[in-house]
Amino acid sequence: MIIFKKFYPPNLLLALTCFIVTGCSFDAKELYLSDSYVEAFSSGWGKAKADSSVTGTPLMIDSVLYLKGIGTHAISEASFILDGQKGRFKAFVGVDDNAQSDSASSIIFYVLTNKGVAFNSDVMKKGDKPKPIDIELKGVTELFLLVESTSDGIGYDHADWADAKFIVRKAPEIKLAEVEEPYILTPPPAAKPRINGAKIVGASAGKPFMFNIATTGECPLTFTAENLPEGLMLDVAKGLITGVASRKGNYLVPVTAKNSRGECRDTIEIVIGGGLALTPHMGWNSWYCHQTRVTQDIMQRSAKAMYDKGLINFGYTYVNIDDGWEVKANSDDSLLGGAVRNADGTLRTNKNFPDMRGMVDYIHNLGLKAGLYSSPGRTTCAGYEGSLGHEDQDVKTYCEWGFDFLKYDWCSYSNEVKHPVSLEDLKKPYILINSIIKRADRDIVLNLCQYGMGEVWKWGKEVGGHSWRTAGDIGWITPELINSMFTAGFFQETIRQYSGPDGWNDPDYLLFGSIWNWQEGRDTQSPMSPSEQYTCMTLWCMMAAPLIFSGELISLDDFTLNILCNAEVIDINQDKLGKPGYGVHKQDFTEIWKKELHDGTSAIAIFNKSPIKSTVTVDWKAIGYSGKEEVRDIWRQQDLGTATNAAEFEIPRHGCMLLKVK
Repeated sequence: MIIFKKFYPPNLLLALTCFIVTGCSFDAKELYLSDSYVEAFSSGWGKAKADSSVTGTPLMIDSVLYLKGIGTHAISEASFILDGQKGRFKAFVGVDDNAQSDSASSIIFYVLTNKGVAFNSDVMKKGDKPKPIDIELKGVTELFLLVESTSDGIGYDHADWADAKFIVRKAPEIKLAEVEEPYILTPPPAAKPRINGAKIVGASAGKPFMFNIATTGECPLTFTAENLPEGLMLDVAKGLITGVASRKGNYLVPVTAKNSRGECRDTIEIVIGGGLALTPHMGWNSWYCHQTRVTQDIMQRSAKAMYDKGLINFGYTYVNIDDGWEVKANSDDSLLGGAVRNADGTLRTNKNFPDMRGMVDYIHNLGLKAGLYSSPGRTTCAGYEGSLGHEDQDVKTYCEWGFDFLKYDWCSYSNEVKHPVSLEDLKKPYILINSIIKRADRDIVLNLCQYGMGEVWKWGKEVGGHSWRTAGDIGWITPELINSMFTAGFFQETIRQYSGPDGWNDPDYLLFGSIWNWQEGRDTQSPMSPSEQYTCMTLWCMMAAPLIFSGELISLDDFTLNILCNAEVIDINQDKLGKPGYGVHKQDFTEIWKKELHDGTSAIAIFNKSPIKSTVTVDWKAIGYSGKEEVRDIWRQQDLGTATNAAEFEIPRHGCMLLKVK
């Protein structure tokens, strides 16, 4: 018997194997992400890395070692364009074993295509077994790989896309982020007066008081105020209330603003002896646009811009110097170096600030308040003189200069304590500075800048803070600003119970307009898209966070003004109830938040966290409404009718809607 054996060439055998195993056509090829597509990934707090985790070691998930793959840090995203032909995407995903925390590292992996959500890992933590991904690519023209953080923040969120590869005929292309042109939603202010901003303000008895009745409308305006506490007076042309009130109490002060187009009536509640920060702070800080290049001239021109461009009319109040005004010991720069203190220990400014008292007077004369920066350590973050051992003298100097706000940055104080740092050590410098400020002859709002250590939101108010940073600087890796903004912002919901009148969770500054690019050493426009900037402002307002802008004020453009100066949006932030918002619906990339307001209405924010435009349908009954309520679009300042008739919204990539429901 003659037996005939079929013979297949080696390349054909390989093709058949590929077809049987993967379902691909015979000329499919394997393309590992780590070989060709590392640059496709945006990654929060640092770049994605091929064949290594964020810590620089090989990828390992639950003790399984992977030779190929990409490690990122939540939040991260990669986008691809495919040809829609048959193929597969395969990977294993999980939290890398080198994440330093078992409890804090938790993330969700998604694969999203033009067809919808193709994979959702659910929450994964360190130690969980890797989860396989195997997705058929027939008909897929867009594919997105996403890592989302969960409610515990982004600490140790080391996400591995292990053995991740495309098995396709044609290599996918990296989908570049579309350039979104700025679009202005905020209508211009009406000619008729409108009183904006905070409707409740606090001060200590027996200390200087200043409050500007923030008002838009055609000038000139005239103001009236009734029932002012004894010792306070109103400048009827400026709408500025000043003086010293000696008697504690809550005073309801009816105010009016009038011009040739009409008048606006409202009530300001003045609280003497009951807290200094009864609504979140609003203002500007020099750091993210000027850093240590800041000067007295820049500060005064910025204050003038806040006045001239009308931010003061929406409630923006503080003009704050950040690091760089002190003397820097051992500096070779003749403007910065020299003796850090006088012979009696009094703090000195560097030569960029020749007349600190004159600068503060200039700011106050505009109806604004002035803030500055220091550290409880020997030096500030940038190496300038700190306050250690001179706290009493420094607060006395701040008061003599006339400052109203102090950002107190942990920085080099880390060198003064044992490690690991105890909760007692974390509290100590803030307890000290607060006790001194309370004895001072003027009110100073205290911001604790210590990056969220020791869950500061649980004790920040206890040690005298009026606000406290809940995480690190969101803008220190400028290209990844959107990731850190999303992370810092949405994390606030989990700690909302610790935030309220006279003590606010602070996720960092609003980085719109022109900011300093740390990586490239140059000024640049905010890397956030227009929609992402709307989302940031909306999120900060919903969480009742301080609205401290840190982009360039002097050259402020119309789009950035539109983001910063929407009176109805600011009303949500400055609502006197002071209650942060919270999620009422979450599904994949859609979050709906609710924020109760003092007048019985509520704000509803709809966030589209996906990388593509989405249509979101709101089930009003599922989130507690009958459907008969009146709905208003706050950004556009337009009434939309009843909730039933205003239920479907098309929202851009990373965009939002902000509604008021009554």
